[in-house]
Amino acid sequence: MIDEAGDEDALDRSGFVPAEGGEWWGLLFENPTLGLAPQLTWGFHFPFQPVSRDHGSSPLTLDLEWLPIQADGWRSMAGRSASSSRFAEPGEASVYYFAHHRYEAIHLQILEQRDLAIHVRANVSGDLDSLGVESVAADAWLQFAGITVSLSDTVTADAALARLSEFSDITGLAPAAVPGGIHFRFAPSAPVG
Repeated sequence: MIDEAGDEDALDRSGFVPAEGGEWWGLLFENPTLGLAPQLTWGFHFPFQPVSRDHGSSPLTLDLEWLPIQADGWRSMAGRSASSSRFAEPGEASVYYFAHHRYEAIHLQILEQRDLAIHVRANVSGDLDSLGVESVAADAWLQFAGITVSLSDTVTADAALARLSEFSDITGLAPAAVPGGIHFRFAPSAPVG
């Protein structure tokens, strides 16, 4: 849902106080209807402290999704970056504050990686849905949540993992439970050494 924030809900940069619990993940997907071939993309979730207003409180998050970052695998993300100057071309950025608010441009840098965590710095700009904050910056350590495979020709976890190996190093990944289970998710089977 996209909504415009009213004056009583006004938010400014000082409202973006970092919180714990950030994550990053991979998604191998396709869309045959639109002619999109299988592609591995990456997502990043930056949480901030909830924001309270007279009529209630809201989580505050920055989410970057669908970024096609070239890397040998999930264990070699340090030094990678991604940029996009138009919404959904290729990535999508949104701030959740009572509703989703889209941002036009993304600049992301992965500064360092330690085991399952990566240090990520991101900046989004171009307030498309009139949130009232022209740009949002985030700088946090994010924990790896795994890689989901959503391909029409994979009906078993083994087949999904084999397809994933065409796009990324799969060393250390094992099948993980997926609620509702039409996709396959792979997560680290042990800490990275």
